[in-house]
Parts: sequence; structure tokens; C-alpha cells
Amino acid sequence: MDRSITTEKNQRQAMLLGLCAVLLWSTVATAFKLSLQYLTPFQLVAAASVVSTLVLALAVTINKQWSTLLHYWRRTPGRYLLLGAINPCLYYAVLFQAYDLLPAQQAQPLNYTWALTLSLLAVPLLGQPLRRSDLLAMALGYLGVLVISTRGDLTGLQFDSPLGVLLAMVSTVIWALYWIFNARNDAPATVGLLLCFLNSLPLVILLTALTDGFDMAPQGLLGAAYVGLFEMGLTFMLWLSAMKKASHTSRVSNLIFLSPFISLIFINQLLGEQIHPATYIGLVLIVAAVGFQQWAAQRAKR
Repeated sequence: MDRSITTEKNQRQAMLLGLCAVLLWSTVATAFKLSLQYLTPFQLVAAASVVSTLVLALAVTINKQWSTLLHYWRRTPGRYLLLGAINPCLYYAVLFQAYDLLPAQQAQPLNYTWALTLSLLAVPLLGQPLRRSDLLAMALGYLGVLVISTRGDLTGLQFDSPLGVLLAMVSTVIWALYWIFNARNDAPATVGLLLCFLNSLPLVILLTALTDGFDMAPQGLLGAAYVGLFEMGLTFMLWLSAMKKASHTSRVSNLIFLSPFISLIFINQLLGEQIHPATYIGLVLIVAAVGFQQWAAQRAKR
């Protein structure tokens, strides 16, 4: 087992690390769309997963955690086989297909509703009750989804891609299920994530071989490397470091609300998408819903 390390609290460093993580996460929606110009969704999952696995393996090596990883694998191999099949394999395959069908300005905010989906699924799977505040947050958040998906035409209900919207919403269910099934996992975060990727990688490679093959353009591979580094690997560790250093974790965690708005800037400037006014309105509704839900939960605990 790895030796425990005492992390010195430093709120200023925590905020800086958190901002770096948020800035990097804000670029990935653009990276998804650019990469999908050259790769299929399965190819992007496969190439990005290889990069992420290498990054996480390097982190585990530096922290001398391989014995820890073997300990958790031997204890519950079935759990990590299931978790790996869910994330990254199934989750990113569905998410990238949604991005392939939708403008990034739609896919990115829709995926942000996973926190609301988590609350809904926690009722049957974890036995957690739905509070009035949860219902209000869901009504507000899913109204935002409808505004974005229809570009504000709530009466016409015309979607750019009904299948794309469906897949984006299904991705939130898959991500929420991953966190629910992972709730009782006491492995160190990087170790647990690497176990998921190691178990997922053979499945991802097999599915890619059976569907699209491995004829990948160099531009696509560069994009996949970026996604693997900054969506799945390095940024996750930056965020963990920020949370460990924080003396006020809520101040750091609230930075994540900046991400979808910063993301729209990159989508506009790098992809050339003209951001529809309905996107801003819907995103404000979604972020307000998630923020209100978190505030209500903290108030209930107090």
C-alpha cells in the first residue's frame, strides 16, 4: 500500500490549480469537434484512451502506487471490469457520437446536466429521497436543455438532430451511473481511474477494430492526444491537487461553473460557430439549476 502523504493547505495555489483545470476542461468540447473531423467516435475513444492510460500509469509510477493498484484489482476485479466498460468505453463512445451529430454549443451544455441526472437516479439506486429543491432544479435545468435543443423554439420543438440530443442526454445517464457505481470505491482516485482505463482499453480496441478500424489521420491523432491528456488524464490530476490543497474546497469546486461559459468562447473563436442567443439562455438555466441544487444540499446538511 502507498504511504500517506500530508498535503500542505494553500488556498491561493488551490485556486490557481483549479483555474488551470477549468481552463483546460473548457477547451475539450472544441477539441472533440476538431478531432471528429478526422476520426470516428470509436477511433477517438480508442486513441484518447491509450494516451490517458499512459498518463495515469506514469502518475501511478511516480507515486509508487502499483502495489496499491494490484491490491484493489485483486480485491474487486468485477467492479473494475464493470466500471471500465461504463467509463471510458461506453460513456465516451456515446458522448463523441452526440458531438458528431450536434453543434458543440448544444452538446456541451446538454452534457453538463449530468448532476441533475445523478440526483434522479440516486432515488431508485441509492434510496435517496427527492427533495422539493431537487425537483425545482430539475425543472429549471431540463427547461434549459429544451431551450438549447430547440434554439428557443419551445412550441415548434424542432431539433437540429433528435438523435444527437438523445445521445447527449443518454451520456448524462451513463456518467451518473458511473459515479453511483463508483460511490463505494475507496481506492485512491488516480489508481481507481487507471484500473478503469486498463480494463476498458481491450474492449475499446476490439470495438474499434470491428467497426471503423485504425486508419487514422495524423491530425486526428494529435486531437486524440489532446483529448487524452486534458479531458481524461492530466486535468483530472490538476483538479485533485487543487482539492487537496484547498482550505475552502467549496470555493475551488465552484470554479467548475465557469467552464461551460468559457467553453463557448473557444467554440465561437476556434470552431467558428455563431453562438445562438438560446444557448446562453439555456446554459444560464442549467448552471443556475446545478448551483441551486448544490446550495440546497449544503443548506440541508447544516
